[in-house]
Amino acid sequence: MIKMFTTQLTGLFKRIYNKQEFEIEDGARLLAQAAIGQGNIYIQSYGEMEAVTAEALFGAEPLPSAKRYDPSIELTEADRVLVVTRFSTDEDAVRFGKKLTADGIPFVAVSGVIEGEVNLLDEADVHLDTKVIKGMLPGDEIGERVSFPSSMAALYLYFALGFVIREMLEEYEE
Repeated sequence: MIKMFTTQLTGLFKRIYNKQEFEIEDGARLLAQAAIGQGNIYIQSYGEMEAVTAEALFGAEPLPSAKRYDPSIELTEADRVLVVTRFSTDEDAVRFGKKLTADGIPFVAVSGVIEGEVNLLDEADVHLDTKVIKGMLPGDEIGERVSFPSSMAALYLYFALGFVIREMLEEYEE
């Protein structure tokens, strides 16, 4: 089971990178604007995606200018937001995205794309797809799928964004 999971995870990471290389760069560029300017990169995560917030704030290499979003914060036009949730139809995340859009605050969203009437895809300036919308391995029951690594996929995208943001900041400082 572990070997199958490892194979599936490796394939997932390759698919994410191969299909979204340019979107990752666009998202990093958008977020780097805050780090280069006078703004902050606020992170709003939902559920298990708090792993991304924890990594950005407390990991071995914290993301420059990153802060946890708190509703008491008044965002400015210099700020950028990273919204991370399991599915693109998450009602709380979509509601927050609509508020950001209405307030003119650019944001990057990370989630698994699900078709739906309300969708982060419609609100985000850049959307990155975790490509995790069901379990990756067959379960014991017929038709059942298990092993749902949405937070691992989100962390992969977070690290990809972080690499590009750091590269941009290094070029800017030269």
